[in-house]
Amino acid sequence: MTWSPFTPGVLADPANGHHELLQQCPVHRCAEFDPPFYTLSLYADLENALRDIETYSSQYGQGPRFTDPTGMLCDPPQHTFFRKLLQQCFTPAAMDALREPVTRLAHELVDAALTGPGTFDLHDDVAFPLPVIIIADLLGVPKEDLEQFKHWSDVQVAAMGAEDPTEFMDDQMAFMAYMQGHMMGRRQAISQGEDVPEDLLSLIAGARSEEGEFVPESDALSVLNQLLVGGNETTTSLMTNAVWRLLEEPSRWQALVANPDLAEAVVEESLRYDPPVLGLWRNTTRPVEVHGETIPEHTKVLMNYAAANRDASVFERPDEFDMHRPRKRHMSFGLGVHFCLGAPMARLEAEIMLQVLAQRMPDLRLLDSGSRIAPFFLWGRNKLPVAWR
Repeated sequence: MTWSPFTPGVLADPANGHHELLQQCPVHRCAEFDPPFYTLSLYADLENALRDIETYSSQYGQGPRFTDPTGMLCDPPQHTFFRKLLQQCFTPAAMDALREPVTRLAHELVDAALTGPGTFDLHDDVAFPLPVIIIADLLGVPKEDLEQFKHWSDVQVAAMGAEDPTEFMDDQMAFMAYMQGHMMGRRQAISQGEDVPEDLLSLIAGARSEEGEFVPESDALSVLNQLLVGGNETTTSLMTNAVWRLLEEPSRWQALVANPDLAEAVVEESLRYDPPVLGLWRNTTRPVEVHGETIPEHTKVLMNYAAANRDASVFERPDEFDMHRPRKRHMSFGLGVHFCLGAPMARLEAEIMLQVLAQRMPDLRLLDSGSRIAPFFLWGRNKLPVAWR
């Protein structure tokens, strides 16, 4: 078996390895990473594993390395406590309330791009600032700290997949110190009975256990970190991937221009075809046999969402980008109790961005395919040069 997530061909386009995994090696062991990990790729295998949290646990994180259980990156009941706490911020009513500020911001970003020379970078000028400004506002981060905030977000992701994560230690410590001061200031205001904004930061800072005590600092900071990364990094990639595929075949873009209501279908097909998170890991609590292979206890297992989304037993013509594809459940937000909490917000932001771009820049075209983001388990463009006239 020649597949590896680290080969140049797979890094350049993860789809290059999907057929090999799905047809020849549905259970793959990767010894090139420390610790070594297994990969599951068939849709049915992921469906079974993601629902079986007793065997495939999140207790030691969903990254490729074992981490201490904190916040939502653990199993119930701790995960359930935080998910229930935050769920109220991602309800349909909450998304309806977010629609107007997201739409306004999308227009402001496009306004700025239209003042330029006729070309701009979709990542830098639209796809990056839109979700980071929205999540930063929900977390009470001052606008003047946005660039630093985004840098820290990138650092958290880069460290997860880096060969030597210690090179990011200083930035990670600076981020944790910043968020600790930020959160503790809000917690102090809450404990003193002061009026505080009704945002995610207040919700997390003010969270109390059943005994009435504030939740541990480490858990609260972990949740803030998870919201920071999940609230912008992956949504940025969803936006760049969707526009990239639409402009790659101009007739797709013109179809959206003619019918902006296609934005929802475009987002779903982009999520299936180019998932921003190629996969996340679980941790085996016992030896488990899959397709004749035994995965040992206490082993990291990559749930390969991207490959499962190309499983021909579930999706017809899986290697075609079809914005008219009948809706079927893709794996890009996970499944089961750890289904991505922020999925409604990511969908909302991407749909609005596509509609605004189609309305304001009907002649948008691709200059080149840009370049991909660095972490091997994520998929998006960190540059996407386009022209609007």
